[in-house]
Amino acid sequence: ARGIQHTSVRQAHRKHEPTFHDKYGAMVLLGGAAMFSSVWGYVLTQLNIEWGFSPVGRIAPTEWRE
Repeated sequence: ARGIQHTSVRQAHRKHEPTFHDKYGAMVLLGGAAMFSSVWGYVLTQLNIEWGFSPVGRIAPTEWRE
């Protein structure tokens, strides 16, 4: 048990070097959220998509030509 305590204390006092996630994690997350929002904002506002409207009643059948 003492050996485990000494090992954990030794590791706790070691200098912590920042990893990629420590340095850039928040910026990558915010950049991804901004990109996601801008792409879907464009899709929902600029493309001419009719969402869930049924064509029933709007399309008139044409006469059959023989």
